[in-house]
Amino acid sequence: MGLVFKTRGSDSPWVDAVWTCTSERVTAMTSVAGARWGLVFWQQAGRAYTSVTGPGTRAGTAPVPEGAAFTGIEFAVGTSLRAMPTPTLVDGGVELPDTTRRSFRLDGARWETPGPDDVEALVDALVRAGTVVRDPLVAEVLRGHRPAVSGRTVERRFRAATGLTRGAVRQIERARTAAELLAAGEPAADVVAKLDYFDEPHLARALRGYVGRTAGQLREGTGGALGLDWVSA
Repeated sequence: MGLVFKTRGSDSPWVDAVWTCTSERVTAMTSVAGARWGLVFWQQAGRAYTSVTGPGTRAGTAPVPEGAAFTGIEFAVGTSLRAMPTPTLVDGGVELPDTTRRSFRLDGARWETPGPDDVEALVDALVRAGTVVRDPLVAEVLRGHRPAVSGRTVERRFRAATGLTRGAVRQIERARTAAELLAAGEPAADVVAKLDYFDEPHLARALRGYVGRTAGQLREGTGGALGLDWVSA
């Protein structure tokens, strides 16, 4: 069985994706590098949990609660939690205390636990309360604009907001896109050309480091449970 994902995009500029997942007869997965922080809500054996997840710089192995149902929010790059600077969350996360099936506590307040269709309403409330914030300069850079400050200032602000360098974000995003294309059946040589990798060994190193899979495993869907799905709607 494994992990059964469903992922969608969002019309909120603060959210990149909303996902749901169930874990069936699986206790561990390959976690994949990601440039975003998130909120994850899950229930297992009648108990409810909430975690803040941070960006990840490499693939690894992570435990999976068996028989659990998850709802997750991937926030846009450049957003952050007022109470938890994103650099402190890189390659880690925090389980929030005092979670019930109906609500969770974050930044000194209680919030209603969302279902998959309620995420945008929750995020709007978090933004209005100042719990979720964004550096406008980082948002401008991500839109392709060149702000009237030095490159060093841009890089410092980018790292402060995301916990990563711009280069690291590009590499992680490129590897995830490569994995998506390979899983959809595209030949490795075409992926190399499309995403401007130097050659297939360069692609293979990126996949091992960021996704924890070979090109062949991605095409064949082998290698065990993988903590990765792609926006489908």
